[in-house]
Amino acid sequence: MAVEHAPGDNGDPQPEPPRMPRKIVARKSAIHGNGVFALEPIAKGERIVEYKGQRRTHEEVDAGDTGAADSGHTFLFTLDDNWVIDANFGGNSARWINYSCSPNCEAVLDENEDDPRKSRVFIEAKRAIKPGEELTYDYGITLDEPHTARMKKIWACHCGSKNCTGTMLKPKR
Repeated sequence: MAVEHAPGDNGDPQPEPPRMPRKIVARKSAIHGNGVFALEPIAKGERIVEYKGQRRTHEEVDAGDTGAADSGHTFLFTLDDNWVIDANFGGNSARWINYSCSPNCEAVLDENEDDPRKSRVFIEAKRAIKPGEELTYDYGITLDEPHTARMKKIWACHCGSKNCTGTMLKPKR
């Protein structure tokens, strides 16, 4: 029995394509705990990293200990009304990207309309980013419970931007 090959394919294993140089690194941050920093220049519009983690339902997250609103800390990324990416499980360095009131990145949802659970989130540069600069984006957090002074303090922002609102929470309107 003859084995068919694609045109130009002699059947030998193809070498792996060269790996892209790593453009980011996670390390301690002046904003909050850990952060992610550029190692190389990053162009405006460049897709930097995928936000990875286990797909879980909102009910699973709410029943566990990774989604407490009064923790002031989250590795959760909402995909839709049913699904969340929980970077506490199988997460990558994207989970360490900090919030800023004047972010240099944005989260972009790549929706899978056939299976929303398979939707993906990518972090992309809103502007050119220089080596050594910390990557940040707006988390877009709006809690179901009232945004009291206590909750605003728990979700305090330390981004240092001249436009800093002092909280990561978005107005409910």
